Amino acid sequence: MSSKLSVLVLFAVFVNVFSHDDDVHTVKYTTENFAQELPKKNHFVMFYAPWCGHCQRLGPTWEQLAEMLNEDDSNIRIAKVDCTTDSSLCSEHDVTGYPTLKFFKVGASEGIKFRGTRDLPTLTTFINEQLREGDEEDAEKKPPQPVSGLVELTEDTFEKFVATGKHFIKFYAPWCGHCQKLAPVWEQLAKSLEFDSSISIAKVDCTQWRLVCNQFEVKGYPTLLWIEDGKKVDKYQGDRTHEDLKNYVSKMMGSSEIPTETEKPQSEEGAVGILTGDTFKHGIETGITFVKFFAPWCGHCKRLAPTWDELGKKFVADSNVNIAKVDCTLDLNKDLCNEQEVEGFPTIFLYKNGDKISEYSGSRTLEDLYEFVKQHVGHDEL
Repeated sequence: MSSKLSVLVLFAVFVNVFSHDDDVHTVKYTTENFAQELPKKNHFVMFYAPWCGHCQRLGPTWEQLAEMLNEDDSNIRIAKVDCTTDSSLCSEHDVTGYPTLKFFKVGASEGIKFRGTRDLPTLTTFINEQLREGDEEDAEKKPPQPVSGLVELTEDTFEKFVATGKHFIKFYAPWCGHCQKLAPVWEQLAKSLEFDSSISIAKVDCTQWRLVCNQFEVKGYPTLLWIEDGKKVDKYQGDRTHEDLKNYVSKMMGSSEIPTETEKPQSEEGAVGILTGDTFKHGIETGITFVKFFAPWCGHCKRLAPTWDELGKKFVADSNVNIAKVDCTLDLNKDLCNEQEVEGFPTIFLYKNGDKISEYSGSRTLEDLYEFVKQHVGHDEL
């Protein structure tokens, strides 16, 4: 009897210690408020038990995720439900093991189960994918918005979108090897033309939207079509390098000059360079390069953005210093961000002649960021 009592006491102490964790930012829901709060925003919820070892190991990462995303103006909440105190709620959502992670879109009562690796990059990628899919589901309510210049079209948005203007469109299948090789180049093309309002770069997944692809007689992948005012004008048959594709656009537009991201007005982005998986190595190989790795939906990143632009302007006359940024949500940059060990947003690294020499962890004021770069340049006047 005494041994059983000792076990119960130890278990109670263990649960008590775990329940008094450092979840400052994670929202905690119960049966009483879960159904009331769920429809207000997108939610990513951890259903857990305090005694579960996997839950304990995930705890700090989950809290870090909450710190990044649980902003007042964010469209998502990172939350958790203790299944030992709200077992009926967990049963209602088919929770049979711990932790169970589910993403609930706004207005949905059924969650989408997360089945990937429980690390911060994988969790943030999953969130980004779910938010993008939510945007697609709302496509009938609003026109498709480009992501870094690239527009993703569906059966609901295609006809209206291409009805006027000039469009260069990739028809593809996700399983197609040639399509996979083209994907980062296509994103780079869209990025380089995103400030030219006279042309759109788009893509259509033919495994999802077959009617559109059949309408334009797409018989192989990838098929690249030039469409003007809703009608097919030409089929691209050349090499699929960024330079060749850009030259083709230039030819079809009847111009020898196409605006690129480096030609955009300083009033929009300042003197901040945009690096990608393809350009990163060359971009950091000489001098000092101060790089911000970010995600567009990250609240901390949004607040840092105008300061980062101002920092770029401060060093615009110094050929030895480059202020740059990398969007880690773009497919062509995901491997880069993993290789650079980016585990949260924003992450700021300083590189010198191609080598990473420091991670910035100080205050994100313009003055402190400026002084940090100055210390590594090695001279006083910049």
